Formats: sequence, C-alpha cells, structure tokens
Amino acid sequence: MSFQEYWSSIYDLNEKLNSTMFEYWKQYSYFDTWQFWYIVFLLVAPLIILYFSVDRSRIFEILFYGFSVNLLWTYADTIVGSTSFFVHHYFLIPLLPSALSLNSAVLPVGYMLVYQYCTNHKKNYFLYIAVLSAIFAFGFATLEEYMGLVSFNKGMNQFYVFLVDIGIVSIAYWLTRFVLRLRTSDQD
Repeated sequence: MSFQEYWSSIYDLNEKLNSTMFEYWKQYSYFDTWQFWYIVFLLVAPLIILYFSVDRSRIFEILFYGFSVNLLWTYADTIVGSTSFFVHHYFLIPLLPSALSLNSAVLPVGYMLVYQYCTNHKKNYFLYIAVLSAIFAFGFATLEEYMGLVSFNKGMNQFYVFLVDIGIVSIAYWLTRFVLRLRTSDQD
C-alpha cells in the first residue's frame, strides 16, 4: 500500500468510527439517559467543591498541580482507551475524551485537595495519595465497572489503575515542586 493509500484508508476508517460513535452516543449516552447526567454531575460537582475549598493564597500552585494530573491522566486514558484496555462506555459528547469528567474534575480535584491539605499541614503526601488512589482504583473504578460505565479488558484491572494513579500524581507532585523551585530561584 502506498503512502496516499494508507492515509486514504485511515481517513475512511476515521470517518466510519466517528459516525459509529455519534450513533452510539445518540442511542445510549444522550441527554435522556441517567448515565449522561451522572457524567455531568461528575464534571460539575468536584469543580464546585474546588471553588469553595481551594486555598486562594496558593491557587496557581494548586491549579498547576491539578492541571498536571489532568494532562497526564488524559494522556494515559488516551492510551488505555485507544488500545481497549480500559473503556468508558458513556461520555458527554463523542468529540471530547471519553473520560472527561474523571480526568478533568474528579481525579484532579481529589488530588488537588489532598495536595493542598498535605502541604498546608506538613502531612506525608505519598501516604495520603496512596490511600486516595486505592479509593479511586479499588472503590470508584470497581463501582463504575459494576454499574456498566466502564470495562477492563486484556488483563487490565483495578490494581493497574492504582499503579497508574500513583505514577501520575507522583510525577505531578515532582513537576509542581520543580516549578516552585524555579520560581524561588528566579526571585533570588
């Protein structure tokens, strides 16, 4: 197959996939389903909680940390979703990432509040994120699987989600500490 033939095939398959996703969304994840409103709730509720809970004196630091968690989880979810290891069956709209409410609200806000608490009260950050990661992976992901909102395939399970959580929030923590160190070195 030539270069042009490959890309023509890729475009055709992409159009067919998008069309199929839109049809699926209209039938199973549209405005008239409880799953749609559950996803809206998961997107909006954590952001409301964050609005009232965030330490405004450190807002840029905490939001940078949360943005890092969001970005890293979105990349990870893109990989595990596109390879069908971890599939979200319901989503806001097909054009957005399928785990938008989790990657952009539930996970970042949960971890931001833990980061804020641990750094404000000199608590062991890694112990607290291990507990929260266990709650998200073994509790929340298991509940969503039971409700039919997600599925694990090809050997993927909650333990791997737990490890990915730990990896992502550890990287976000060290990235945030690095940026804070850059800021303080610039002020010297």
